[in-house]
Amino acid sequence: MQELTSKELGLITDVLTSESLICKKARAYANTLIDADLAECMTKIADEHEQRFNALLNLIGG
Repeated sequence: MQELTSKELGLITDVLTSESLICKKARAYANTLIDADLAECMTKIADEHEQRFNALLNLIGG
C-alpha cells in the first residue's frame, strides 16, 4: 500500500475523532432511552461507527 500523505493522515485523524464522538454519544443515548426499540437502534448506530473507527485505525496502522 502506498504511504499516506500528511494531509491524508490529518483528514483520517479528523474522521477518527468524529467517529469516536458519534459512537460515544450513541452509546450514551442507548443507555438513557426508555424505549427498547430506540435504545437498540442507538446501539446499532454506535456499533456501526465503532466498526468504521476500527477500520480507519487499521488503515493508518494503529
